[in-house]
Amino acid sequence: MSMQAASTQIASRATAIIDEMKALEGPLLPILHEIQEEFGHVPAETLPIIAKALNISNAEVHGVVTFYHDYRNHPAGRHVLKVCRAEACQSMGGDAIAAQISQALGIGFHETTKDNSVTLEPVYCLGLCACAPAAMLDGEVIGRLDADKIEEIVQEVRS
Repeated sequence: MSMQAASTQIASRATAIIDEMKALEGPLLPILHEIQEEFGHVPAETLPIIAKALNISNAEVHGVVTFYHDYRNHPAGRHVLKVCRAEACQSMGGDAIAAQISQALGIGFHETTKDNSVTLEPVYCLGLCACAPAAMLDGEVIGRLDADKIEEIVQEVRS
């Protein structure tokens, strides 16, 4: 498929999503969530389409996408590993855990491994403060992270 055909297909599907949801009260976040669900990220070419449909500026849409950490501007890997960076997890060794995970995967936050197996993202509370430090792998929370659990996570995302 050519780049132009792919772009046209993205624009067409984004327009359909927007048309389905623009009547909602406060439709921007639901539209962005649905577009990310559809494409695995929020493609840059959808931002002006959203802005025009909602009668807001491109800058407003861009500001929302870049403000919220859950929106991605590129597709995620097959797995998404979110590591809690909030104070409770930090106080229980979260900085060291984050460094170990980053080193084991060979990537930093907001990056995807070259083999596209995992994307590493920070998250600022998973609600597992009593089980700190914590992470979430593909929507499944993991508490009391230690070196053994990190090794299990790395093996799982690499397989």
